[in-house]
Amino acid sequence: MAKKTETAAQHSEALQLDPWQQLKAFTRARIAIGRVGSSLPTKEVLDFGLSHAMARDAVHLALDIDALESDIQAQGFFTVRAKSMAPDRASYLLRPDWGRRLHAQSLSSLQNLHQAHTQSKPIDFLIVVGDGLSSLAVAKHVAPLLAEIRNLLPNDWHTGHIVVASQARVAIADEIGQALGARMVAMLIGERPGLSSPDSLGIYLTYNPKAGLSDADRNCISNVRPEGLQYAAAAKKLLWLAKEASRLKVSGVALKDESDVQEIG
Repeated sequence: MAKKTETAAQHSEALQLDPWQQLKAFTRARIAIGRVGSSLPTKEVLDFGLSHAMARDAVHLALDIDALESDIQAQGFFTVRAKSMAPDRASYLLRPDWGRRLHAQSLSSLQNLHQAHTQSKPIDFLIVVGDGLSSLAVAKHVAPLLAEIRNLLPNDWHTGHIVVASQARVAIADEIGQALGARMVAMLIGERPGLSSPDSLGIYLTYNPKAGLSDADRNCISNVRPEGLQYAAAAKKLLWLAKEASRLKVSGVALKDESDVQEIG
């Protein structure tokens, strides 16, 4: 017993804590992890390996579209599916440009849907859900986020169908919005996983969407998840931006986010 106690004491002396240890209370980033000699503590090495594996899994995990559509439809929305030019996940990761463009069949289907509803009110605010680089984020956060968005939508805004896009990159929402004749489009998409956040959801808003736009034409709301930007706060920010985009007829760098200092009217 004495020998075990002595060994534990020696280990405690070998592990040198970082003087910034108290800062860990404010972030999930890997800071102040200490060291043993010139190396990292074994626990930190193992935790890093686990986080890296979770991030890789989030990138490759396929989205359960049936379950997602059921969750969306349960909130009273109609859905329609679309897919990018990427035929599979491997192609999607190797050819980002394919993920930004619609498959010809999906483009035709959306255009036909638009023509079938030409007599109805044009879409004011189109929502596109894309798997992106983290289907885990989409599966966990889209439904509760949509519930918050629905509560803030103006009564006179027409949303049309929610488009669920697979093997999707952010820019595909612009082509989808153009095909459906939408005034603006909000893309909800899984962000590139981090080592402390494999399930982060991003939102991208574009006014007057059309193929060929750049990131400068979109407003981004990042890190939507319970440990980051809360659903209610993200929805409030999105609707503030959407209302301003509708009023000013711009988005992206021309639209400054002042939602933190102004209430939604």
